[in-house]
Formats: sequence, structure tokens, C-alpha cells
Amino acid sequence: MFGQEGYQLRLEWGGEGVSALGGLCAVLVVVDVLSFSTAVDIVVARGGAVRPVRWTDRERAAKPADPSWSLRPSSLVDFPAGALVDLPSPNGATLCDAAAATGSHVLAGCLRNAQAVASAARTLAAGAPIGVIAGGERWGIDLYSPKSAHFGPLRPSAEDQVGAGAVVAALLGYGSASVEATLAAEMFARSSVPDVVAGCVSGRELIAAGHAGDVDLASQVNVSTAVPRLVDGVLRG
Repeated sequence: MFGQEGYQLRLEWGGEGVSALGGLCAVLVVVDVLSFSTAVDIVVARGGAVRPVRWTDRERAAKPADPSWSLRPSSLVDFPAGALVDLPSPNGATLCDAAAATGSHVLAGCLRNAQAVASAARTLAAGAPIGVIAGGERWGIDLYSPKSAHFGPLRPSAEDQVGAGAVVAALLGYGSASVEATLAAEMFARSSVPDVVAGCVSGRELIAAGHAGDVDLASQVNVSTAVPRLVDGVLRG
């Protein structure tokens, strides 16, 4: 029942959601709007590639060729075609790696590429169920402390709810949608997306830290045709 059996479109949260839907769904779309999925979209749209690194493995991530590259989307707007960057994150990157182990096709979705990712998911699923994983946040993680080991419980986040809803909305008509998926799509349809992303806790935190440009990039809807797909541990178009 926790796998939302009987529905073609399903939505769940975080690592627990990956465990619940993985293997039951032909495709899992991981959504982490602030900021992993948005960063990935920008890299892949420019012809680059991202290796998602679990947060617990971040000290083993390869040093980027350009030290200015980071999880911040604005640091990647000039990313060179053909380059590869390791991006650790406690949410999107960790979930992509976990989703790969389920045997499902794994795509990285965000507000920027929701339509394109949904179209690719339809093709890959070929009539089988599609699962959308809203990443959420983790309580207590200090992204700015490289030694921080604390990995708190899941905190559902407004930006990922609306981002996952954008993907589900683009999939409506594929088949029956679970209550969870339907509610996310309705939230997206009724929301002022820029206000949601800027006004949610994560958006306010980034703006207060001087990163309003990252929030602006993450708030753009269907401006990208990039479809980041995880193959052999790397997200590329």
C-alpha cells in the first residue's frame, strides 16, 4: 500500500519514498529544487555532466576542475561542454544514487525542466508506473561545514512540493494519479511559483546569505529542455 499500488503516477518523499516506489515504478524522477536538481539542469543543458555523490561520501568527491563550481546554480551558468563535476548533496545527489540501486530509470527534475523530463519519463516508462520523488530537506545539516556529520530526519519542503507538482502536472493524462501526486500537481497549478520558492524557508535562507540569484534560477518554469538521466553513475543528457 505504501508503494501507492494501482496508480500510474505516484509521489513520495525522500529516501523512504525511494524505498517505497523503487522497483515498482519504471522511472523515478528525483526533484530537489534548492538546489541539486537545478544545478544539474544547468550543467546538462550546457552539455556537461554531473556525478551525484552521497552526502556521507562527500570527502571522497573529486575536486572540481574549477574551484568556483559548486551546488549553487549560479556558479554553473558558464559550465563548459564536455566537463564532469562531482556534486555532493544530502538530498538530490544522495537520492539519485539510492534510486539507481532500485533498477528504475532515474531522471533529475526541477521547475526549469519539468515538461522535458516528464516527456522523457513517459517514453522510458512505456506505460508502466512513474514515481516522482520530492527530495525535501534534512533537519540539522550544516551545508557550510565540511565536517558536519549530522543527518537529521526528513523535512518536507514547499519548493520540492511545487517542483514535484510541476513534473506531475506535465504527466497528467498518462494514467491515474495517486492522491499524493494529484495534490502536488494542484499546488503547482494554483501557486505563484517565484513567490513560493523565494518565500519558503530554504529560499529565504539562500536570499539572506546573498544567493538570491540561485533562487531566481530555480524559480524559472520550463525554460530548459535538458533531461538529466543517470547512467553508470553519471547524470547527462
